[in-house]
Amino acid sequence: MTWLVVIGGLVLLVFLHELGHFSVALAVGMRPRSFYIGFPPALAKVRHRGIEYGIGLIPLGGLVRIPGMHRPAGRDLQAFIEPAIREEPGLAAPVGAVRRALESENYAAARRLYPDLEQEVGAAHLSPAARRSADRALREVEEGTAPDAYWRAATWKRVAVIAAGPLANVVIAFLILFIAFAVSGGPSDNPSTKVDSVSSGTPAAAAGLTAGDRIVAVDGRPTPTFAVVSHLIRSSRGGAVTLTVERDGRRVTVGPQPTIFQQGRWIFGFTPAAQLVPYSTGHAASSALSDLGNVVTGTAKGITSLFSKHGRSQVSGPVGIVRVSHAQLKVGATWYFEILAFVSMSLALLNLLPLLPLDGGHILFSLIEGVRRRALAREVYERVSVVGIMLIVLVFVIAFSNDVSGGTPH
Repeated sequence: MTWLVVIGGLVLLVFLHELGHFSVALAVGMRPRSFYIGFPPALAKVRHRGIEYGIGLIPLGGLVRIPGMHRPAGRDLQAFIEPAIREEPGLAAPVGAVRRALESENYAAARRLYPDLEQEVGAAHLSPAARRSADRALREVEEGTAPDAYWRAATWKRVAVIAAGPLANVVIAFLILFIAFAVSGGPSDNPSTKVDSVSSGTPAAAAGLTAGDRIVAVDGRPTPTFAVVSHLIRSSRGGAVTLTVERDGRRVTVGPQPTIFQQGRWIFGFTPAAQLVPYSTGHAASSALSDLGNVVTGTAKGITSLFSKHGRSQVSGPVGIVRVSHAQLKVGATWYFEILAFVSMSLALLNLLPLLPLDGGHILFSLIEGVRRRALAREVYERVSVVGIMLIVLVFVIAFSNDVSGGTPH
């Protein structure tokens, strides 16, 4: 059940991110053509009022297809529809008419000619590959010449639509933390007897201690506070200790295992969770803002540390995020919501990096086009996107490597 909660929370963050793009696009007059959680091909889809809603097979994000992201060009039309022309030479004439209109930037004429081209392509006998390419060509013309095309909109509208996704994640992150702190309280400086995490290669890990366990006794001696737990473990001086813990409503014996000496003290190998104390509304809001500020500085340090071996080892991907979220949910709902908020904030910050195809890259290019008063060609976007995609793939590979080496969750 906890795994479903964890995965459901991450899917919800993606959904709300895409909902931000979707809602603002509708508000400023750019009617999206589709709204997907996950990337196509579709596992399930439905069409409502001209918009296709679906769940994609590839669960790595989401997609809102906003019409006319790029200025339509005759060479793009020719490139996409060329396979169809080779199979049906009769398409050359209607394609040529639309292409000439696009090359002269007479988008109204191209739109008037579009129905004839659509009819000719629809009647043509094409192979599946040529059909897919031709359908893309038609879609690019229809959406690119539409009055609500993204590339034709005012700069502020374009920036608003793209920024809405990351902004939604920022708002969500704040609300999650604020509500969690206001309802359940927030962490204090004093640790509790509950286990937050277990270090690998330690006696705690060997004994089977897990995140979420509450230590009620050490060697049979009750431990009402963490100070007592710490004193008894340090007093072992390398001897074997046995912990009694509460786990899933029952008492479990962990150990015996000898303690080890690290950083000047005898330890078992776990980190305690902080105690929760009541927060006032104002304190909950200020703590939420403070935590989000720490995410900003931490993300900035994380990006710069990618150039060091230690920094790369700290990067987590989807598997690592799910693993940590699951562990924190076992510790307590507040800790899980805190991780979920941090993931939402990190998602916003990473999307705002000025790299295509990330949201920040689209915002940057919208501003550039606003200054030059002319949309850039598709190939400019595609060439610049290569650099961004390479960097994204590099980070993903590093994160995936760290996730795999992190082992299987308890």
